Amino acid sequence: MSALHPDNETLTRGEGLVLNLYVISALAVVVVMMLFGLIMRMAQGTWINVPPDIFYQLMTAHGAGMVGTVGLASSAVMWFFLRKYVRLHVAMFAANYVLFMLGALAILAAVFIGGYAGGWTFLYPLPVHSMGVWSVNSAALFMVGYLLIGVGFLVFYLDAMLAIIRSYGNLGRGLGLQWLFGGDLDKTHPPAVVASSMVVIVNSLGILGGAIVLVMCLINAYVPSLALNALLVKNLIYFFGHVFINASIYMAVIAVYELLPRFSGRLWTVSRPFLWAWALTTVMVLIVYPHHLLMDYVMPHWMLVMGQIISYTSGLPVFVVTAYGALANVYRSGIRWSVPAQLAMLSMFGWAAGIVPAIIDGTISVNQVMHNTQWVPGHFHFYLLLGVLPMVLALMFHLIDARRPAGGAVLRLGLPLYLLGGLIFVGAFLAAGHVSAPRRYAAHLPQWVPYDQVGSIGAILVIVAVLLFATYIIVGLLGAPGNATAHAAR
Repeated sequence: MSALHPDNETLTRGEGLVLNLYVISALAVVVVMMLFGLIMRMAQGTWINVPPDIFYQLMTAHGAGMVGTVGLASSAVMWFFLRKYVRLHVAMFAANYVLFMLGALAILAAVFIGGYAGGWTFLYPLPVHSMGVWSVNSAALFMVGYLLIGVGFLVFYLDAMLAIIRSYGNLGRGLGLQWLFGGDLDKTHPPAVVASSMVVIVNSLGILGGAIVLVMCLINAYVPSLALNALLVKNLIYFFGHVFINASIYMAVIAVYELLPRFSGRLWTVSRPFLWAWALTTVMVLIVYPHHLLMDYVMPHWMLVMGQIISYTSGLPVFVVTAYGALANVYRSGIRWSVPAQLAMLSMFGWAAGIVPAIIDGTISVNQVMHNTQWVPGHFHFYLLLGVLPMVLALMFHLIDARRPAGGAVLRLGLPLYLLGGLIFVGAFLAAGHVSAPRRYAAHLPQWVPYDQVGSIGAILVIVAVLLFATYIIVGLLGAPGNATAHAAR
């Protein structure tokens, strides 16, 4: 069994400082974005009154902010563990943080000062045809914010890409492609390197696609005579968005591979099925995005067919080998159920359960009825809230040694509260989607309001739990023994 905090995870003071900034900023923004979400649910549930323009500003900030912050926190997971196997530069990690914060400020200014409320998708031509609700400059500032965040991630990915190439020869060898069809499999090849190699391939392409469409939209905003092909723009946006959020999951899952074995006492080794799963997912993540466009009848028919077929399979290979590996790793192991271990196993449930409604929605006959209902936020909140966020929290608790008795009462209360609130929250979304309550509506009909009210109660429970977690983690990082900065000085 490896040590809980092996020597190769020791942080320098500079690394500890930057990682603390990632963790504290991510926790703070997640709490604020959750509060935005609660305000929207309570407004739909008629418990508070929020003007429609403010509602859509909150929706825009919540969507962009939550997805971006999950990506930021997941990149911290990838960086922390990948640096044990390849030489990463903390300056590039810091540059990602600085550019992300600049981009986030631009987005918040565009929304809450400029009034931009066009949703995270900035679908053409809405940003530049707001009917006077916001200015072209506000829309442009929002898109510039996205560009800054994208550049930051690309800086981080390029550093990781070069480091993997220097250590393993090329990204294919980092993925383990040389062992797919035979050969002497090196079982010591780190799962973290496999996952990181996949992420830098797919998300570099996804972010470049997003950068292309953002530049196109920025040019159109100030040169409206240069009309854009709306279908091309929509394809690029959803390619970028789908790849980005999937890459966040695949960065965060590294925490499961790295931490769970420390408490079970069993190594997590790579196998050919494991390598095949990551190789197949590398391809499928890049081509599955047309399932977001099944209602666009002008899409090429073959792309819609591909989107539906790949929807059934794209999330399964990596999830199956990870969930099976996690269960096998803990079965009769005498595992110590510390908080990181509990969170790692919770993430397997959240990921698995969140995939099911996503696959259902990926069926064209269902999609035509369900896609513009609350079923969709139900499924993606499921695997983000109960899948990805627990993976990220597992690392955060690991950094401060969450098994300290001083935090026992807080954590014994927080974890059940988080799970209960999360299930109520996502269940309300899915139930409302089942009765065709629409997504993105500021006001709901009376028959939909009970679902909003139940969802609000779930959101309150989740926020209370996350506040407990955030307080415990931040206090641990800034002052308690065992925190990342103190560990760096040892």
